[in-house]
Amino acid sequence: MAATATLPRLMIRRALQIALSILLGLVVAFPAYAADADAAGTAASRADADKTTPAAGAGDIDAEKLFGAIVKVATRATPGARSADSLGEEREGTGVVIGDNGLVLTIGYLIVEADDVKVTDAKGRTLPAQVVGYDHASGFGLVRTAVPLDAQPIALGDSSRTAERDPVMIASAGGAGAAFAWIVSKRRFTGNWEYQLDSALYTSPPAPNWSGAALIDREGKLLGIGSLIVREATADEPKLPGNVFVPIDLLKPILADLVREGHRAGPARPWLGVAADEIQGHLLVTRVSPDGPADRAGVRVGDIIVGVGPDAVRTQAEFYDRVWERRRAGDEVPLKVLKGVDVKEINVRSIDRVEYFRPRSTI
Repeated sequence: MAATATLPRLMIRRALQIALSILLGLVVAFPAYAADADAAGTAASRADADKTTPAAGAGDIDAEKLFGAIVKVATRATPGARSADSLGEEREGTGVVIGDNGLVLTIGYLIVEADDVKVTDAKGRTLPAQVVGYDHASGFGLVRTAVPLDAQPIALGDSSRTAERDPVMIASAGGAGAAFAWIVSKRRFTGNWEYQLDSALYTSPPAPNWSGAALIDREGKLLGIGSLIVREATADEPKLPGNVFVPIDLLKPILADLVREGHRAGPARPWLGVAADEIQGHLLVTRVSPDGPADRAGVRVGDIIVGVGPDAVRTQAEFYDRVWERRRAGDEVPLKVLKGVDVKEINVRSIDRVEYFRPRSTI
């Protein structure tokens, strides 16, 4: 992604101030192209009602301070990093200052196996940073700059109170720095890297600089951190492309643990090291982590996972629910795998996913 410095900083700052002003006064009206006639009429009625209602907290937000907390995070993976094939050796995205002493929240895949971390602030200063914590279950990552940042932390919002058709702003350290969107759905998200969010925030239209981007509400509070771009952000028709954000409420109960220990308290989830995609009603194994638990147990690309113990599974959600249910990292997971025309029972000794990565020198 292009750094914010590619445009004159004064122009960027002014553009962001204008963007925030627009968001603060934006009526809560969902685009007509994204709804049927009835929904469009409802949105229009709601918009008319909102025209007489001032945006909450509008007078309390300092746009310059808000965007001063949006930083660029650039990392280089440790030599021989196992994540380099899928994530690359050099990674770049956005971070959000959420605490004193340079504490920055970002998306975790930017810092997995990071050997060198740098943060560039809104003034263009590049500072060395260290990895503070990573949580695979949520996808959050934390870094801290070597010296404090001259930035006011963004307050954490309440992602549970968001609703479909709420207007939001996506702030990033790339491109123009800000984009407008609507929350178009709140629902489960599953990824083939053994990842699941029970209530992810989906927004549309899609923002190009999503990696670690801040999802901000009309009070200037942080609702989530950008994770992905997807073809289907809406749950129902019409299908719209958009982005997936990790809701900020998932951070609140684990923040102190991540800062203090580098990970959440309690036992870790079992991790198998297998990527399975939903294809024609089956879970097809499309990738196996080399020398990971599934690889050592004999699971191979092209196999079809048909069950966990006595339970049949056909979707990623069913698969993860059965694997994680009443198990912790280190437990054995019994899989039923279709190999060719034969169903084989394979016991996989799970591990904590963090154990699979190379040691990081920044911790």
